[in-house]
Amino acid sequence: MGNKRPIAVDLFAGAGGMTLGFEQAGFDVLASVEIDPIHCATHEYNFPMWSAICASVTEISGEHIRSRSQIGDRTVDVVFGGPPCQGFSIIGKRAFDDPRNELVSHFMRLVIELNANYFVMENVKGLTFGNHRKFVDEVIEDFEQRGYKILKPYQVLNASHFGVPQHRERLFLIGCRQDLPLPSYPSPITKPVKAKRDRQELAHLPSSPTVRDAIADLPDLIRCNELTHQDWCKAEFGQPSEYVELINNFAAANFGYKRQYNQHLLTSSLLSKHKETSTQRFMQTAQGEVDRISRFHKLDLDGVSNTLRAGTPSNRGAFTAPRPIHAIAPRCITVREAARLHSYPDWFRFHKTIWHGFRQVGNSVPPLLAKSVATQIMQIVNIDPVREEITHALGDEKLLQFNMTSASQHYKIRANTIAPRTKKSC
Repeated sequence: MGNKRPIAVDLFAGAGGMTLGFEQAGFDVLASVEIDPIHCATHEYNFPMWSAICASVTEISGEHIRSRSQIGDRTVDVVFGGPPCQGFSIIGKRAFDDPRNELVSHFMRLVIELNANYFVMENVKGLTFGNHRKFVDEVIEDFEQRGYKILKPYQVLNASHFGVPQHRERLFLIGCRQDLPLPSYPSPITKPVKAKRDRQELAHLPSSPTVRDAIADLPDLIRCNELTHQDWCKAEFGQPSEYVELINNFAAANFGYKRQYNQHLLTSSLLSKHKETSTQRFMQTAQGEVDRISRFHKLDLDGVSNTLRAGTPSNRGAFTAPRPIHAIAPRCITVREAARLHSYPDWFRFHKTIWHGFRQVGNSVPPLLAKSVATQIMQIVNIDPVREEITHALGDEKLLQFNMTSASQHYKIRANTIAPRTKKSC
């Protein structure tokens, strides 16, 4: 890999949606930091050529990140990540003085300690509303006081405008050192299909891929009995859509590294167990409508998915987010189907359980959206992306099978770093 590609660092890395997007834009994401050992293990599996550091950003330094990775004393071109935050400040205090927003200040600290040329901070759209805007303004002000300038006005980007078959809006703050030129926000390349009304500036664009484009070629899982107790099986896929070919193949604009994987395996596809009454209701719910009891949204084959959500981690109640109902089969979608709707390629695998797998998809930035943002930075640093003819083996499959205890042992961290999940009856 050498020095031919610019260097990036992912903070709050999760399973690696932003890492993958930046890789596809031509960056080497040499270090990724993630506190949850389950997520860190999945990241290590999918990006075995780089360093996954299982640690809290509150307990790590820029020098530590350099020494634990291949970065060494080289320039860090960009630091990116989505620090969780509440957005509200305590009365009489600045937002950064609120301990609930501590992780944002540590994101800023690490950008500065790594002396990164650029940074991208991703977060929820809600930070642009009401009192939350004060928090965003303070983030910008603090960065500017520390030698960085911010691209203004900041923007919320919708994944469905960037070739992803999902309505998903996220705030992106982009900045750089004062002595460098700012990039631009990416311009939409698609418009949401079946939108109630198109913004005038999107009228000329092709429609985004649909749910049908994303999942229609996947096999009928009813025939795959193994998927009731494991998350993979041998399967015959149908004719892929242009969208599936795009996310699975290395097209001209994809500068990611190829991975070795068995294209005849269907992975991340453990089936949910539903009560008969739920199955009947799912059958009777029309596409695009909401089931009256579960409040689950049923996918519309010719539309885009609603926003895929993660639910809460085990230290915040372990609440399961509503998962969409499959457009045809009377069941909730699998992790693989969610991954397709999120623009992950089929070689990318997730934790073997439905709960962790959906958390990993729902918490992540769709790779195609991340790639669009990363490409803007690649253009402004004036580096021609390099496509290395290297095919990487994926990691050890045991990384996808850990429970919290074994994952903590693997990374030699405290077993209670993330509180254990308490299963609830339903």
